[in-house]
Amino acid sequence: MTFHAKFSGYADPALHAMGLYIGGKWQSGSGITVLDPSTGNLLAEVADAAIEDAQRAVDAADAAAAGWRATPPRQRSEILRRWYQLMTQHAEELATLIALENGKALADARGEVAYAAEFFRWYAEEATRIPGEFRHTPSGSHNILVDHEPIGIAVLITPWNFPAAMATRKIGPALAAGCTVILKPASETPLTAYAMARLGEEAGVPPGVVNVLTTSNPGGITNAMLADPRVRKLSFTGSTGVGRVLLAEAAKSVVSCSMELGGNAPFIVFDDADLEAALDGAMIAKMRNAGEACTAANRFYVQAGIHDAFVAGLTARMKSLKIGPGYDPETQCGPMITQNAVRKIDRLVSEALAAGARATTGGKPLTENGYFYPPTVLENVPVNASIAREEIFGPVAPVYKFESDDEAIRLANNTEYGLAAYIYSRDLKRAMKVGKRIETGMLGINRGLMSDPAAPFGGVKHSGLGREGGVTGILEFMEPKYYAVDY
Repeated sequence: MTFHAKFSGYADPALHAMGLYIGGKWQSGSGITVLDPSTGNLLAEVADAAIEDAQRAVDAADAAAAGWRATPPRQRSEILRRWYQLMTQHAEELATLIALENGKALADARGEVAYAAEFFRWYAEEATRIPGEFRHTPSGSHNILVDHEPIGIAVLITPWNFPAAMATRKIGPALAAGCTVILKPASETPLTAYAMARLGEEAGVPPGVVNVLTTSNPGGITNAMLADPRVRKLSFTGSTGVGRVLLAEAAKSVVSCSMELGGNAPFIVFDDADLEAALDGAMIAKMRNAGEACTAANRFYVQAGIHDAFVAGLTARMKSLKIGPGYDPETQCGPMITQNAVRKIDRLVSEALAAGARATTGGKPLTENGYFYPPTVLENVPVNASIAREEIFGPVAPVYKFESDDEAIRLANNTEYGLAAYIYSRDLKRAMKVGKRIETGMLGINRGLMSDPAAPFGGVKHSGLGREGGVTGILEFMEPKYYAVDY
């Protein structure tokens, strides 16, 4: 039995169960169930796209491509600006919808909607600032003009953990650049993607410029689109394992790829850190979206002199968090996305405990309905435990003790990932020197939150390729064209 009747407007899951969105039209269908992770109850059922639907989506994107490419930047900008305004207008409804299908606490969902909307405002501004170059050749033989043109049809694949923000972070720059897109959201959280499509339609996005597909066959659907020569861009956010598979598939057609993959972020606290500020930052870096974030602090390295006080403070804060359904305004830690997610967290924690770690709070799954795991702090964790190597994606904070700067750097870099890292120290020079030696794409110094639409988001090593956001984000959807000119 569904319970969505008590939610209205864009918060009503039934509104977004209309089916696929292709060429500006809704195609009814069913096949994919969307569950409330707080209870396991059915929220809605959405259409399950077949390969033929994916081909129709590419056709629609292709039919709209020339017109959208020729649309003046100011006009593209105004459409994105209206989309931002509509998201802001319906922010509470969208936040409720995210809390329903994703499970995140309503406060986090509100933050996500505000963050997601900012990508449309940022790229509304960047649409009119697409750069070019003019230079003289060193030899004086001719002049160099460099223009940037839309790369072409883009396939956008987004994860379940930030269903609004991951969509806007890709759609915004793609549309600003003049590309048409096909969005494939995660099947766990498709309702937000369809809500975004409705808002885009209301904002004036022409038919075919944005298309949305949900499917239970993501590999087959994606491979079919990548094999189409009209598709020239793949932008993916998800696990490193899936990213490797997609890179191999895209290579067959030499499709340009942007990859935002897994993370294993170290959170380093030096003896000279402001303890309360470090604890504030730790709670943000760890518990945003209940730890289900690629930038989440995964490994807490705390210097010996401050270690015990940090563990005590973190334990007290984690223990005090209220657990419950995401859409309950009092909830501070919602459920995990699926039961399998809970099982993975439990496996990592159980292995760490068996290896000698101690849980100062939490440490076992909750037995009530829904997919809940309690906020957990582990100390005395062996540095070679699985939980130190794998992305936890949950509300678990393993704490490790270190002595020297060199040891902290070595531990921080002992991973295949390099997306985000955090450093707390009152000595900014020390923090910058250590940060310089950490292999990461993003670094928060005395801050537990680094994501910003105006900043380049992305990692190094196995954490990805390319950057999203900032002034560089739009260039991921453009190709430079060089003109050798005599005059």
